[in-house]
Amino acid sequence: MLTGQFMSLLDTFIVNVAAPDLRADLHASGSGLQLVVAGYTIAYAVLLITGARLGGVMGHARIFLGGLAVFTAASLACGLATGAGSLIAFRLVQGTGAAMMLPQVLSLIQRTFTGASRGRALGVYAAVLGVGAAAGQILGGVLVEADLFGWGWRPVFLINVPVGLVLLATGPWLMGVRDERAARRAERRADRQAGRQSDAPDLTGLALLAATVLLFTVPVVLGREQGWPLWGWISLGLCAVSFTVFACYEVLLARRGGRPLISPRVLRAAGVPLAIVRICCMMAVNAGVLLVLMLHLQSGLGHSALRAGLSFVPTAVVFAVTGMTWRKLPGSWHPRLSFAGFLTAATAFVWLAALMSDGGDGGAWFAVCMAVMGLGLSLSYNPVLARTLAGVRQSEAADASGLLVTTAQLGMVTGVALFGALFLEHAEGAVTSAATSADAFKTTCLALAASASVGALAGPVDGLVRRVRRQA
Repeated sequence: MLTGQFMSLLDTFIVNVAAPDLRADLHASGSGLQLVVAGYTIAYAVLLITGARLGGVMGHARIFLGGLAVFTAASLACGLATGAGSLIAFRLVQGTGAAMMLPQVLSLIQRTFTGASRGRALGVYAAVLGVGAAAGQILGGVLVEADLFGWGWRPVFLINVPVGLVLLATGPWLMGVRDERAARRAERRADRQAGRQSDAPDLTGLALLAATVLLFTVPVVLGREQGWPLWGWISLGLCAVSFTVFACYEVLLARRGGRPLISPRVLRAAGVPLAIVRICCMMAVNAGVLLVLMLHLQSGLGHSALRAGLSFVPTAVVFAVTGMTWRKLPGSWHPRLSFAGFLTAATAFVWLAALMSDGGDGGAWFAVCMAVMGLGLSLSYNPVLARTLAGVRQSEAADASGLLVTTAQLGMVTGVALFGALFLEHAEGAVTSAATSADAFKTTCLALAASASVGALAGPVDGLVRRVRRQA
């Protein structure tokens, strides 16, 4: 499961490094290249909640393996694509497969593990989630630099194929698909005998939520390259309307005794609103710093794709180690770890801006700063995820996983769009010198620090709101 999760996250970022080679080989236009990069993310974000609910209805292992098959086949098609148009189409299909896979991982962990074993599983899950982003930059740089068999950019997609085939061959046995099918048949028989209706998908809710996410992601992803056109602002306005309609419909459906797409009990569960804010902030700054630092190192400082990718190794290693070991800290510290993590990340962003403000590469202190950043990002994410899921019933695991994974993905999309736009605007659209790039990078790092501070303050604000409500 975690290998499939890693592959789906990897493909969100790995194409960034290969974009120059891909554009030259396929003679893609600027908008075409952007759709190659963003098409996967758009399909992925739009269908995550849908994938989560399908897993709850049809079986998590079954939908995971179905998504894995779609993802693997689409990866092969991407690697063999002969034009930008076909590559864009295959990337959309690849994103659909990823959206089927990823929500099932968290649901299966919730349903399969209990107690300390669940904590360890969630630690590894969170480590893979964070490392996947940095690993995309690293592995992308290695593959592009190696130019395997003279295939250029194609191995960044083809590498998924042998891994996917191995997982498809072993997955049904390892994940107990036969046992899951038998359990679901027994559940349906019990429902019929008790006169209960089987859990049916909320198709209207699915359509409304998909429209809402699509209206948000498309202008956010494509807006800067298009000069923030009028259609983008209209789309964002319609997104607000669509979200309002979706929320009203879900409330009415719950009152009528139906099964809404996102259970109100999940939204009311202790810590869920705070988790949504903090996960969104963490993934936004994580994706934002990965993008702008890669742009600064390659375009501003002239580093190779391999050297730029390897710069993220300290962040990835520390993030993973912290994600698997933070539970060993005293239990009384756990409620404050996310707050401390956001402050640590904010400090690292300010430090990074200072280290590279003169147009240099930061020297040996750069690696230390990147490690501190990995520590802060991991602490800001892992404890809040674990504490939130601990308060969600097992029967609502699919709803919770779909909600939190979608929040993370939308945070990543927003971070790439907003911080990428800020960097490129201050770099005057095209980075022409180390000094210009350094100035743009400094400004963006300060914005990243401010955003991390929002994540830190979200906890005290949430606590204050809850105290006021209790007193009222």
